[in-house]
Amino acid sequence: MSTAIFYHAGCPVCLGAEQLVANAIDRSKYQVEVVNLGEQAGRIGDAEDAGVKSVPALVLDDQVFHINFGASIDDLK
Repeated sequence: MSTAIFYHAGCPVCLGAEQLVANAIDRSKYQVEVVNLGEQAGRIGDAEDAGVKSVPALVLDDQVFHINFGASIDDLK
């Protein structure tokens, strides 16, 4: 099973994307992890290593999909 990681910062744009995008992923194919970088600042490095430049973003099969624009990853540091 592959992993899908949804990174966000807890803002309204991010929470809306989480509701629509992360919940739409087929859980029989992907293990979904939701990471709120506003609450889990220690995971910012993981997000950067994955190629996340802004949140909300979905990392799926090692590809980053930036969804809308809530905040730059640099603003979360």
